[in-house]
Amino acid sequence: MKRTLLPFGLAVLLSVGAIGLACGNSGAPAGDDPSGPSGAIAPLQFLPDELAQRGKCEEFLEKAEVVGKKQLTGSEAVTSPWVLTLKLGDVTHRSLWKDAQGRMGGFWEGWNYEIAAYRLDKLFGLGMVPPTIERRFEGTRGSCQYWVDDCISIKDKDAKRLKTPPIKVFGWNRATYLQRFFDNLIANEDRHKNQVLITPDWRMILIDHSRSFRTSGRFTKTLLYSAKSPDGPMLMSELPRAVVEKLKALDFAAVRAAVGEYLTDEEIRAVLVRRELILEEIDRLIQVNGEAKVLY
Repeated sequence: MKRTLLPFGLAVLLSVGAIGLACGNSGAPAGDDPSGPSGAIAPLQFLPDELAQRGKCEEFLEKAEVVGKKQLTGSEAVTSPWVLTLKLGDVTHRSLWKDAQGRMGGFWEGWNYEIAAYRLDKLFGLGMVPPTIERRFEGTRGSCQYWVDDCISIKDKDAKRLKTPPIKVFGWNRATYLQRFFDNLIANEDRHKNQVLITPDWRMILIDHSRSFRTSGRFTKTLLYSAKSPDGPMLMSELPRAVVEKLKALDFAAVRAAVGEYLTDEEIRAVLVRRELILEEIDRLIQVNGEAKVLY
């Protein structure tokens, strides 16, 4: 039987030569690389056509039948998630399902945070987190995330000693600043090299957010990524102006409307505390470098 895939985040469906680094200007002429300075902005990582399919992907994750399953185990699968093969009509695709809740491996895990992270990614228009919904598997509630094929992790990249192509460095750096912004906001304490995926055309996809939305002083008094990061300065050097404006407008009601039941009131208040810290850091960067070099 022919295997049909939804056209979301799947480089296998598109010739790598036909797709450039995703950017806010989906009308860029064919052949132009929007990842360079002449492209102005590059906030989106999933391509516009892929983002337009998010609703269909969410529906697929909800309604598709489980036709295969495999549990991941080992030192790099602390939460023991399941890879589910789903089928709806003639569409077959994989997803990652997890029900981790509570302290595991020395960290507090929450499958609900996977859904909250995806919804905040949508709220800010970042386009970096794959579609993620709640789904019951074998009678248990959990998160179900659309599997993005044909990617490698940063860990794999480093192991293979792959270098970022010079033409992609500008866009990759901007994606990195967005990743830092996002992880600062959601207090993701576990962004390691296996959780940053690279598409064949060097777009960044972010997965695994079950160790996010912390509320302790460590995550409400300082940012994970800033000039004062323990491992040295890790800045949000350049950010889309539209994203910063959305951050300024963010309030409790907006977060609650986006995440629904998946965050507690305390967790939402912690997000808003970090909102202030991020805005302070952006103001500091603007004072040092000038607004034109920080916001685009």
